[in-house]
Amino acid sequence: MAVNRSNSLFATDQAVDELLQLKTFEDRFDVREFVSSISERLIAHSKEDAGPFDPKPFIRTFESSVDRLLSIRRDLQKQTEVMENSVRNAERDYSKRMSELNSGFESVGKSFSSMETKIGEVGRTAIRIGEQLENIHQSRQRAQAAYDLIDYYNQFAKGDVTRLEALRKERGKEREGREKVAIICRRLSALAKEVDVIGAEKTRENIERYCEKFEKDILRLFDRSYRKGEPKMMAHCAQILLDFNGGNSCIQIYVNQHEFFISAASVEPSSLETEEIWKSISSPTPPPPRTEPSLSLLLQKIRSTVTEEAQIVQAVFPNPMQVLQVFIQRVFAQLIQRQVEMLLEQASNLSSLAFLRMLHLCHAQISRLVDDLKGYDFSSPTSILGKASLGAIPSGPGNLSGVLETAMEELFIPYTEGTRWLDRECKSLAELYAGFLLRFSRYHAQAHQTTKTDGLMNRFMSQISTSTSNVTSNMANAVQGNATTAQAAAAFMKVTGLGTAGGSQLDKRQSDVVVEEPLRELDGKLTIGAAETMLKWHAEAVGRCVELSPSGDVGKNAFALLRLISETLGRSYIETAIDSAIYKLESRDPKLEPELTPLHVVKTIDFVCHLWQQYVNTAILPLAGSSVTVRREMVVYNNSVMNRVETSMDTLVQKAIDVVLAWLAAQLAKQKRNDFRPRNDDMTFARASTEPCTACCDLLVRLKDASKESLTGKNQETFLTEIGVSFQSMLLEHLKKFSVSALGGLMLTKDLAMYQDAMSKYSIPIINERFEFIRQLGNLFVVQPTTLKSYISDSILNRVDPILLRPYLAQRSDWAQISAGWEGIIPNSAASTEDGFLNTTQNLRERLGAGLGSIMRELENFRNGGDEDFYSPPPTSAVFAQSRTSYPVPSPSIGTLIRG
Repeated sequence: MAVNRSNSLFATDQAVDELLQLKTFEDRFDVREFVSSISERLIAHSKEDAGPFDPKPFIRTFESSVDRLLSIRRDLQKQTEVMENSVRNAERDYSKRMSELNSGFESVGKSFSSMETKIGEVGRTAIRIGEQLENIHQSRQRAQAAYDLIDYYNQFAKGDVTRLEALRKERGKEREGREKVAIICRRLSALAKEVDVIGAEKTRENIERYCEKFEKDILRLFDRSYRKGEPKMMAHCAQILLDFNGGNSCIQIYVNQHEFFISAASVEPSSLETEEIWKSISSPTPPPPRTEPSLSLLLQKIRSTVTEEAQIVQAVFPNPMQVLQVFIQRVFAQLIQRQVEMLLEQASNLSSLAFLRMLHLCHAQISRLVDDLKGYDFSSPTSILGKASLGAIPSGPGNLSGVLETAMEELFIPYTEGTRWLDRECKSLAELYAGFLLRFSRYHAQAHQTTKTDGLMNRFMSQISTSTSNVTSNMANAVQGNATTAQAAAAFMKVTGLGTAGGSQLDKRQSDVVVEEPLRELDGKLTIGAAETMLKWHAEAVGRCVELSPSGDVGKNAFALLRLISETLGRSYIETAIDSAIYKLESRDPKLEPELTPLHVVKTIDFVCHLWQQYVNTAILPLAGSSVTVRREMVVYNNSVMNRVETSMDTLVQKAIDVVLAWLAAQLAKQKRNDFRPRNDDMTFARASTEPCTACCDLLVRLKDASKESLTGKNQETFLTEIGVSFQSMLLEHLKKFSVSALGGLMLTKDLAMYQDAMSKYSIPIINERFEFIRQLGNLFVVQPTTLKSYISDSILNRVDPILLRPYLAQRSDWAQISAGWEGIIPNSAASTEDGFLNTTQNLRERLGAGLGSIMRELENFRNGGDEDFYSPPPTSAVFAQSRTSYPVPSPSIGTLIRG
């Protein structure tokens, strides 16, 4: 843009004129840089001038610049206005043009709609005409076909078939001719059955004779093409026979003459001598085999053959699904069934376990085959061979999966129908357990035969026999009255020799073995390894139950197996060991020190029961599935069995307690009357303790070690607490029976200190407190008469009613001299007197009859002071749930006997 420089009074610099152009503001513009560029030369001149600063050049330059910028803005505004006017005019023209185009498009759309309506009317008219022509054509075809059919029928009535033969053998059109002849023959056969006129019988015979000849010719052609490997001609013959009579004859020829059924039929089961599987399948120790060589080979051949045949059938037959179903049914009926029967027969000759393992093996392998063959279902979108051909004809209501499931069910139904499999499974388990526990049962039975009377022996034999017979009734309820458990119990009793005279005898070979090998103590020992072995065999049976049982019967069958393992492991194994331990405790010589080795079985039973219940919760209960009834019955039955085992353990432990306490009581009874009234000699004081005390303490110390080996946790603590509390009560009664002299008091304190030291090894606070009380009570016999009252008031004895201490004080040899100072003293319910005793009043004899030993069972908090609640007895575990029979628990009504 040109700028008139004459408008400015002063000329500007050329560099400033170049900046004051419109192009300066078109690109990136910076105000500071612009101002700096304008004043750059002026600043340089000002610095060169040595005089004072002169602002005039700056003012003139900036004024000229501002004028020039204002001029540029006016010119720019004019250009903007012109361009805006141009844009508005262009917008008006565009809107007008778009309006014209819209009007044109609307008119064109209306024209097309009108044309479409007319075309639709013409199309509908053409469709009606086409339908009419189609109906006319079909009527004409039916009429022509009826005419031709009648004509062919008349020719057959005359015995002339030249026209059909000519149609069939027309040169260059043999395939079309055969297809037409097949359709005509099918229609003639149907017509001949309906016509009933003179000569119709002969005509029918001619037609049937020709149809039979035609079918044989096509079948020969199919067979010839099959042998030559011509799939196109085979497909042609299959289509003709499908149009003629459904194609069943063609399918039968294809399947029957297949070389696979000839070659695969020669596969024999593996030999007993050559295959390792048959050497170990009858033994429950090694794991069950997963494959059988001959069966695996056959199934592999079936997989490869079906893969090849599925492709051939899909290419040859118009109804490939039907052909494949017939082929697979023949495979199951002829090959697989024969192989399974031979394998199971060979396994059944070995043992029931071998039969069950082989049945499970066959079922598992054939199930995998069925899953693989389901992928060849042409009607399934997931078919291995892809989509079925469009011309495929459905084979019936069932698909390939249904045919395979039916074939699988029919194959194994002779072995799994009803309770056949469960009967054999229970029988096998019963035989295994019977053989496994044979020496165990005989050892315990033989141990009972050493008794002088046969009462315990008869009870033991009855218990084992009942445990096996109970399997019958219990499991019969689980499987609704089947005869499975009767056979299982009979097998168990036969092997163990606990049945009738005829059924209790083992076979001669087995009897010889039992006689030759003597029984050892290890045979009768209850071990965790034996329980693990039985549970392992049972888990294998449960695995077969899941595989072989219908989905709705898994929980019920698992319950039947649970009853079997519960009766075997609980009654025949654990309870037998407990009964033997109880018998050993009962039959011991009471004069000898009790042997606590029978109690060792308790700890093993604890571990076995824990393992057993863990197995039930993990492997058995989940099999109940959604059946609440079956799960509840399982839980109730399992709890009842465990309660029975715990009750037996209670009886054993209580019997051990009774035996120990009886022996301790017998030792205390050996205490001599002069033990605590000794002569004044050196030999008397040389003794550390009396003989009964030494014997009791030795047993109590050994009892601690024995309980550690036999019991765990709270059970051990409760057992020792029971012994300690009962023995302390015995000692309280024991001290009332002997007169104690001054020197004898020293012997008594030695005995009591030894008792306290032995019981302190138990490390149980309750027992420690009780024997501390015993020790302080023993000090009554050594304290001087003058300090006796002060000793009682200052010791733990001040919390005991003085009336209860009198029987012990009366055993002092000097009681006759000091008793006068104790007459008339009765307890005060409000507060203690200065010496801690008051005179007694009423019911003295009755309250003395209660005894100090009875109140000590509730007096357990002495170390904490009299203001606290009395110590409650320790909790009793399930093992010690039964009440004591020999030593009664004291009455809790003792509040009035305790001071403070």
